[in-house]
Amino acid sequence: MITLETTIEEVPNIGSAYHKKLKKLGIETVRDLLYYFPARYEDFSNIIPINQAKVGETVCVQGRITQIESTQTFKKWMTIIEAEVEDETGSLKVLWFNQPFLTKSLREDDFVCLAGKVTLSKNGVYLASPVFEKISEISDNDDLTHTGRIIPVYSETKGLTSKWLRYIIKPLLEYFFDKMPDMLPEEIVKKHKFLPIKEAIWQIHFPESFESIDAAKARFSFENLFLLQLNILRQRAKLLQKTAPVCKMDTELMKKFTESLPFQLTDSQRQCAFVILTDLGKPTPMSRLLEGDVGSGKTVVATMAALSAVNSGPAGGGYQVAFMAPTEILASQHFKGICKMLEKFNVTVGYLTGKESEIYKDGKVSQVKKKELLLELEFGQINILIGTHALISKGVIFSKLALIVLDEQHRFGVSQRAQLTKGKTLIPHLLSMTATPIPRTLALTVYGDLDLSLIKEMPKDRKKIKTVIVEPGERKTAYDFIHKEVKEGRGVFVICPKIGEDENENASLPITGSFAPTNYTQGVLGQIEIKTVKQEYEKLSKEIFPDLRITMLHGKMKTEEKQRVMLDFKKGEIDILVSTSVVEVGVDVPRATVMMIEGAERFGLAQLHQFRGRVGRSDMQSYCFLFTTNPDQLNRKRLKAMIDCDNGFELAQKDLEIRGPGQLYGAVQSGIPDVAMEGMLNIFLVEKTRQSAKELLEKDPELKNYPLLVDSLKKFKQRVHFE
Repeated sequence: MITLETTIEEVPNIGSAYHKKLKKLGIETVRDLLYYFPARYEDFSNIIPINQAKVGETVCVQGRITQIESTQTFKKWMTIIEAEVEDETGSLKVLWFNQPFLTKSLREDDFVCLAGKVTLSKNGVYLASPVFEKISEISDNDDLTHTGRIIPVYSETKGLTSKWLRYIIKPLLEYFFDKMPDMLPEEIVKKHKFLPIKEAIWQIHFPESFESIDAAKARFSFENLFLLQLNILRQRAKLLQKTAPVCKMDTELMKKFTESLPFQLTDSQRQCAFVILTDLGKPTPMSRLLEGDVGSGKTVVATMAALSAVNSGPAGGGYQVAFMAPTEILASQHFKGICKMLEKFNVTVGYLTGKESEIYKDGKVSQVKKKELLLELEFGQINILIGTHALISKGVIFSKLALIVLDEQHRFGVSQRAQLTKGKTLIPHLLSMTATPIPRTLALTVYGDLDLSLIKEMPKDRKKIKTVIVEPGERKTAYDFIHKEVKEGRGVFVICPKIGEDENENASLPITGSFAPTNYTQGVLGQIEIKTVKQEYEKLSKEIFPDLRITMLHGKMKTEEKQRVMLDFKKGEIDILVSTSVVEVGVDVPRATVMMIEGAERFGLAQLHQFRGRVGRSDMQSYCFLFTTNPDQLNRKRLKAMIDCDNGFELAQKDLEIRGPGQLYGAVQSGIPDVAMEGMLNIFLVEKTRQSAKELLEKDPELKNYPLLVDSLKKFKQRVHFE
């Protein structure tokens, strides 16, 4: 007996050749197959008489095959199946290319339903390679699968077509029509007037109308987002039952800290700091995401939280803080910056990466062996440990950890907190920071387990960065301007999408269609060069700016080399730094006033905004040049948004609308169906699912009355991963 958990190997009519192909698409069970929803639909529902078929239109016709034959062209050795199909109004020629097997399934006098495009060539009018299925006679046949209706089109893989998927899925739907369990509680289905599960799953695969597709999608969008919200809210509820170290706010200490800074905090920074410090004073673990535009001063707020934690704690020494950054460059920058901010506060700060270990104590930084640093950490002699993922490596033991600060890696918070607190009764507070603005819909779903704090202001001495789209013909003007800026002592970033060419990278991609411009460096029509750091470095240093000091920076360089390059650039010993997106997050060079981005259309808005934020970090006027060779309208719309808007939150919302949450937040491989991804764009739907999940958990926290829902939630957690 077949169940929803039956593996695809056990399903009749699925040969062994198809098992691997289905698994490539993530389909391993009958349930997976039924929940493999169409990517789009073709409307073949309007069956017309043959004499009404017009050239250029996609039509659906029915008729009898009066003749059929196979021929082969001598030029390309292509097999052509040519048939004549007639109904009572006329006849139409039909051609299929390179499908010789059709002569085995189609014969003269067969009745067929055909859907395809009517084409005109020198040999006359014909129906080009139509989708077809045999019928018993010409009639209004309701039982059609591939023609004569709205047809589901699925994402395919090599050797696995939508037609084959329809052939396999339809009988399974018929078999399970009255056997589909509905995991959504009955009261929710009734309240929101959703289709029952059996109708919804039938209509999403073989719809009666486009309205029924929308109704089915609405149900499944809600269903998946509802499971996501339930999962998040239950995790959150479990965390709130744990105990965290209480770090009492010392207002005098915070006042002393802010007065020691060479600048004034913005009102927004003060408000965020107050909320975070209040959370730290509670006995339940904080889980907070601090969002702020590039350069808005999140690190200062995090340092206040760290100082508050260090100042609290048991007698004989305060609590400890783990501060984790995604790259060595950023970790090193945080180490230097935080040590400087805390130089008057008798705090010992450690620095740990895969290769380096240092300690800041009594106003001095000294290199130490890793073993020595880890020993001091375990005995509570290091107050704050800053570093990369080395912080969660074997042997790193905090004796009194109270706060974890994560920079630009908020989705890893849960697992990292768990790794840092193995066997401990007190759960540390968690503060994540991001300069990647997150729209409200994403904040309530993907990041729904975190409280949000927003730094909405920029420091008052910052000027708005001037952003310009540079067309190929305007490059010389832009280069002249850059040369002038360098001669006045300013620094320039140049960002390229790739490092260089190797056996896995192709330096140029063919572009087809009407928008294939001439490549401005190679003059190759129909190709757009993907800029590489190495190529751009050669070009700028030898042809454009031979008199300037130009250096490369990319992720494949050694840590020491990257740090040396960044320090030289910061000190003014390098004029132009040609880099990959390694500079995207957190790098601070106040003297840099120009950000030049090659192939700007290849980056998302949020990422472009991050790049732009590498300049404008002083009181000098700064500029962002978006160099593009692709006048595609979608890219033009996106790049124009960069000019119109300097607010990261607005840009993130636009990027979400243009690219969708899957592409934007790397969630394409998350295990969440596309139908739910689309639902994430709808704030009303997101809020509705969150409220429904909240109400259900208030009524039944353990979901004891909803066994089907618990089972679905378990499967959902196995399937979905945002890491």
